[in-house]
Amino acid sequence: MLVIVKEDYDAMSKEAAKIVADRIRRKPNLVLGLATGSTPLGLYKELIRMHREEGLDFSKVVTFNLDEYVGLPPEHDQSYHYFMWENFFKHININPANVHIPQGMFGDLKISPYETDPKVEAYCQWYEEQIKKFGGIDLQILGIGANGHIAFNEPGSSLGSRTRIKTLTEKTRQDNSRFFKSIDEVPKYAITMGIGTIMEAKEVILLANGENKADAVKAAVEGPITAMCPASMLQMHRKAIIILDKKAASKLSAEFIYYG
Repeated sequence: MLVIVKEDYDAMSKEAAKIVADRIRRKPNLVLGLATGSTPLGLYKELIRMHREEGLDFSKVVTFNLDEYVGLPPEHDQSYHYFMWENFFKHININPANVHIPQGMFGDLKISPYETDPKVEAYCQWYEEQIKKFGGIDLQILGIGANGHIAFNEPGSSLGSRTRIKTLTEKTRQDNSRFFKSIDEVPKYAITMGIGTIMEAKEVILLANGENKADAVKAAVEGPITAMCPASMLQMHRKAIIILDKKAASKLSAEFIYYG
């Protein structure tokens, strides 16, 4: 695990973009795993600039997003489909056929802890098969929740989990309620890649900024590997790069950190 600490959010985002751009130039048909939320916005902004000003070519890049809310149609302004197109895809020359974002619409879906929905299971299996069809994810971008989740793998998730439906914790729903009119509008379920799926990516970049992520970052990087902090599983990844701003890194030990 390589931990890189940058001065601020802008520098952190540019460092991540530099790595992503390098991998695309080395492999034009890179399979790129993508995340949503406020953390990767700076990365996407810098990649858009590189495309416009430096000719970074996304025409052969294949993307797979981590997750999507259940019950929000793609055109909903809080869906992750909408987020990705508004903040990234429509500004670059990506082939829409190469974009993969989990769908969240499954009709009258009823979830219980002891039953599974066959159509959801079939869809999740299909998503896993699409990743394999393209040879697996070469580079996966991740954020981290204040509770240590990656994608929507909440604390307690199986460390070997695959793409599936997950019930969101009240903490996650509360954190995400700032994007909705009220917490009542925040979906209770999401389709998410599993931790096992994420760990199969050939390379992973986790981004975190802000003091509110410092405890989660410390648990993920220095704590025990535990399902109660899903991001801690990245300690087992063969090629994980953690890029932080100084505030997110404020509770880490200094011995093994690279200050770029």
